[in-house]
Amino acid sequence: MAELYEGFTLCGLAAGQSWENSGILGIEPGRDADHVIVTGAGSTVTVYKVSDQKPLGSWAAKQGQAVTCPAVLHGQTGEYVVVHDRNVLRIWRDEDINFEKVFKATLSAAVSRIHALPSSEPLVLFQRGAVRQLDALLAAPQQAVEEVLSEEEVIRWSSCFLEAEQPLLLFSTEKSGECFLYLQKLNPDVLHKYNIGSEGKGVCPIGFTATLENKCITLLCLYSSGCVYKLLVSLHPSAEGEQHLPKSLLLKLPVSKGVLHRAAIASLEEGHIAIVGAPHSASTGDRDFLCIWNTNFQTLQASKKLAGGTYGQLWCNAGKLYVTHGKVLTVLPYRCEKSSLAAALGKLKQTSTQEVMSSPSVLNWNSFPHEEAALQQRTGMRTRNSKWNLKSQATLATSINQVLEDIKGVSREEVEEVLEPFLSCSPVSPQFQLGLTDIAVELLKRCQADPGFYPQSVLARLTQTGRLSHSSCPGFLMLVLEKRDYFLAQLCLQHFPDIPEAVTCACLKAFLSVADADLVRVSVDLEGVSLMDGPGQSLEGVQNGFSPVLLEEDSCDVQLTPPKLDQSSSWTDVSLTCPVGLKKSALLNEIIQSSYSESFLLPHLKDLSAQQIILFLQYLQYLYVRSSGDVYTQLPGLRAPTITQIMDWVSLLLDAHFAVLVMAPEAKGLLAQLHRFVRSQVRLYSELGKIQGTLQELSKINKAQEIGLYSIEVIELF
Repeated sequence: MAELYEGFTLCGLAAGQSWENSGILGIEPGRDADHVIVTGAGSTVTVYKVSDQKPLGSWAAKQGQAVTCPAVLHGQTGEYVVVHDRNVLRIWRDEDINFEKVFKATLSAAVSRIHALPSSEPLVLFQRGAVRQLDALLAAPQQAVEEVLSEEEVIRWSSCFLEAEQPLLLFSTEKSGECFLYLQKLNPDVLHKYNIGSEGKGVCPIGFTATLENKCITLLCLYSSGCVYKLLVSLHPSAEGEQHLPKSLLLKLPVSKGVLHRAAIASLEEGHIAIVGAPHSASTGDRDFLCIWNTNFQTLQASKKLAGGTYGQLWCNAGKLYVTHGKVLTVLPYRCEKSSLAAALGKLKQTSTQEVMSSPSVLNWNSFPHEEAALQQRTGMRTRNSKWNLKSQATLATSINQVLEDIKGVSREEVEEVLEPFLSCSPVSPQFQLGLTDIAVELLKRCQADPGFYPQSVLARLTQTGRLSHSSCPGFLMLVLEKRDYFLAQLCLQHFPDIPEAVTCACLKAFLSVADADLVRVSVDLEGVSLMDGPGQSLEGVQNGFSPVLLEEDSCDVQLTPPKLDQSSSWTDVSLTCPVGLKKSALLNEIIQSSYSESFLLPHLKDLSAQQIILFLQYLQYLYVRSSGDVYTQLPGLRAPTITQIMDWVSLLLDAHFAVLVMAPEAKGLLAQLHRFVRSQVRLYSELGKIQGTLQELSKINKAQEIGLYSIEVIELF
C-alpha cells in the first residue's frame, strides 16, 4: 500500500528553460531530513529548509562560469563541494558569502559527478571513469587520472553505497547502443565491468535506481519501451573480466503509443517504485503523471497529474519526492507500507473499527446499521441514507456515488443526516479520500449557486478529517471568507497543507479587518494563545540577552522624533499592550505559522493598507517581547508561533511596505523601536563573536573524569 500526499512548491524554475531542460541540475540531501541542496543548471547552489519552503543560503558562480555537477554536503566536515567548468573544484561553508573567495582547486581532468556518503569521504567520478576520494584528490589536485572507459563511451548514471564501512561506486555507460555497468571498489582498488545488453533498435535505458541489501545491489532500469527490468549485482563476483548481467522483467508500464523520452524512476520502501513521465493507464496517452507502483504485485498504488508538463526528473529524500514540472519544483510526501495481495488490490477484509482506522482498504459498512436506526428514530421517517444496503459488502466507490446522489437538492439538515454515518467511519484509503473531496466539491458548488445554503457543521467535519486540501477544493477557503466564517477559516489554515500565498494574504486581510466585537460570539480555537493575550493586557519590557547599557549608548543614524517615544528605549525595552483581542490573536497566529514562499507572498502583502500593516507589526512586536523573555523561549500554547516565525513576518512586512511605513507618521515610533532593536542585536552578536575563539577551544578540551562528588578543574586559555 502506498499513498501520495498533497504537495507544495519548494521554488520556481529559472526563466527561459526549455522542455528538455528544467533548469535544475540536481537535488542532494542537506544536514538533516528537512534540508536539501538544489543545484541550478546555470551557476547557483541553494540550500532550502523544506518545511518552511524557504532558502537558507545561496551561492553563485560569476558570469561566464557554469556549475557542471550537483553540489553535495561533506558529511564529516559540514562543507559544501561542487564543480564548475568541468574541472574547477569549490569547497565552502554556510558562513561563506562570496563564492569567489572560497577554496578553489583546478583538477587535471573533467568531473562527471561527486557523491557524498554520510560517514566517509565524498567520491569524485571523472568523465573517463576514474574514481578518487576527495581527500586524496585535494592532496594533489593535478595528479594524473587514468582513462577507464573506451573511446566514445559516455557515463549516463551513477550512485554510491557504503558496505562494511567501505565505499562503493556503481555507474552505467553507453556506447553505440550498448549499455555497460561498472562497480568500483576502493579498498582494495577493484573494478568490475558488466554488459547489460540492449533491447533492440530505438529502445534504450532512460532511468536507473539502485538499492543495496544483503551484500547485493538491486538495479532497476526503466527503458524507453516502458519496461522496468531488475538486475542483481553481487559485491563479490566469482568470475573476472567483463561479464554479462542477466535481467528480469519487473514491470510493464501501459505505454500504448511510441516510446518514453522524458521519464525517471526512484526506488521507495517496501517493494514500491515511483515513476514520473509515463502514463498511469493504457486508456490515456497523457504522460505528465507521477505514479507509485507496487512491484511485487504490479499494481498502481497512487498517481498524481502534474500541471505544465514534466521534465523527466525525480529525486527521493527522507519520505518526500521532488519533481520538476511546469515552472516549479514540487515536493510530494509519500508513505509506503508492506503489502499483501489483498491490500494491493484494495480488497483487504476488515473486521473491527480499529482495523478500519488503520488498514488501507475497503470500508466496512457493517458498522452502520445502529447509526441508521438511531437517525430514523430521531426523525421518525426513513431518511435518504436508508437507501444504502448497509449490510451488503458494496464497494466504497458505489457507496460514495450514492452519497453524492443523496445530497443533491436536499436541505442542510438532510445533508447532515446523510453524511453522519459516512464521516463517522474514515478508513485510511485513497478511495475514501477522493470520496471526501468529491463530496466537498459538490457542496461547494451548491453553496456558490445557492447563497442561502451553507452546511457549516458538515464543512467543518470534512475539513477536520485532514483529507482535504486547497488544490482539491480551490474555492473552499475563499467561500469561507465570503461567509465570514472565521472558525472554519482557522480550521482550513490548520489542516490544508497547500494554501497559496494569495489566499493566505486574503485571510490575513480579513482577520485584520474584522472588529474584535464581531468575534465575541465566534467559536475560535485558542490553543495558540494564552490567557495573557488580549486587549488591555500589558507586558513590561524584558531583556533579550543584551545589556541595557549598550542600548543607552546606542543611537539611531536617522533622527526620528515620533510622539511619546523615548529615544533611548529598544523594541523590547517598553511596556506593551496587546493591540488585538484574544480571538483575533488566535487567528493571526495561524497566519504566522502558515507555510509560504517569500517570493510568492511579497506581491500580495502589498495589497494590505498601511493601517493593517501597522496593526500587524504592533501585534508581532507584542508577540516577540512575550517570547523573548528570560523565562520562556516560546509563547505558551500548543500552536504558538516561534521567534523565528515572528521575525520572518516582520521582515516580510518591512520588505513589502517599507516606503509606505516611512511616510506614515503613525508608524515612525514603531520603526524607530525596530531600528534600535536591530542595532542592539548586531552589537550583541559582535560581542559574542569576540569570544567565539575561546568557546571553540573550550569545546576541544577533553573532559576529565570526575572524582568523587566534588572537584575543581583549572582550565588555562592561551
